[in-house]
Amino acid sequence: MDAGALSKSDAQKQKFSNLAMNFLTKWGTIITIILLIGFFAISMPPFIKTSNLLTILRSISIVTVIATGITISLTVNGFDLSVGSVATFADSLVISAFVWYEFGLVPAILLALGGCLLVGLANSFLIVKLRIPDLLATLSMLFIIEGVAMTYTGGGSISEGMPRLDGTETFGRLDPFFKSIGSAPWIIVIMLVVVTVVHIFLNYTKHGRYLYVVGGNLEAARLSGIPVDRYRTLAYVLAALLAALGGVILGSRIGSAQINAGAGYLMPAVAAAYIGFSVGGAGRPNAIGTLMGAVLMGVLENGLVMMSVPYYSLNIVKGVVLAIALASTYFRKR
Repeated sequence: MDAGALSKSDAQKQKFSNLAMNFLTKWGTIITIILLIGFFAISMPPFIKTSNLLTILRSISIVTVIATGITISLTVNGFDLSVGSVATFADSLVISAFVWYEFGLVPAILLALGGCLLVGLANSFLIVKLRIPDLLATLSMLFIIEGVAMTYTGGGSISEGMPRLDGTETFGRLDPFFKSIGSAPWIIVIMLVVVTVVHIFLNYTKHGRYLYVVGGNLEAARLSGIPVDRYRTLAYVLAALLAALGGVILGSRIGSAQINAGAGYLMPAVAAAYIGFSVGGAGRPNAIGTLMGAVLMGVLENGLVMMSVPYYSLNIVKGVVLAIALASTYFRKR
């Protein structure tokens, strides 16, 4: 065989290798989900039951809603670390509105969303106007809002029948419909609606495309006439509102306001948002990818729990999965 034939064969092998690598990096998350479902279904047949699959979807709903907000902040090359505290704050506001002040459904939810909207504006002020790096600004806000929520509730929980901080008796009750949104099917429907709306907004509207442009090249976006500061503010406001929505759903699900109730959702939400970068070869923050990232984490955690893996070991596996997902995303950019 001559050198030309060998060279052609090597080129074909290299081409096949590149195609295989591209396919794996694009669809690795989806393939992993399918393989995990297959593995757990074979190992534990109850895993594939409809009731358990609904449990997985229900368990990732709040994470996905909050992670979608992080996804929006990532589009402008930012990052919001305060979403867990914002969810806690929203939980405290909506439950207190029902129990302490006897608000109706709509005013209680609007109070929670409005209060957290102010947090998004505060984040934007620190980042856009004062030019504090987003990680530091939102980390500061994380502690501030965590403290505000704990001060507001007196460092305790709020639930039906509990007196106020000064000992005054309360008579407020949670709205029946509010109680239902934290359970299936409403919690799953809300998650899917949020993901769909954000996906359409980011990919099929002018404003969503502008967010990507701002995140891709800030100076080029500014020279193109895009109001950069306005869109960066929009990203952090939307992130706070979605975190607030997650907190409202959390309040419905647990039926009370608990200390740092939303803190545990920060890291899973971050993982879901970053895993989503690689889904479909997007290479950028996107709502569908974030949903797939949350599904991956949910399937993995549910399966490991059913296999009686100690709960304190779950974060090791989650961290490894996140590291692999990030490696596949950033390796492609080299």
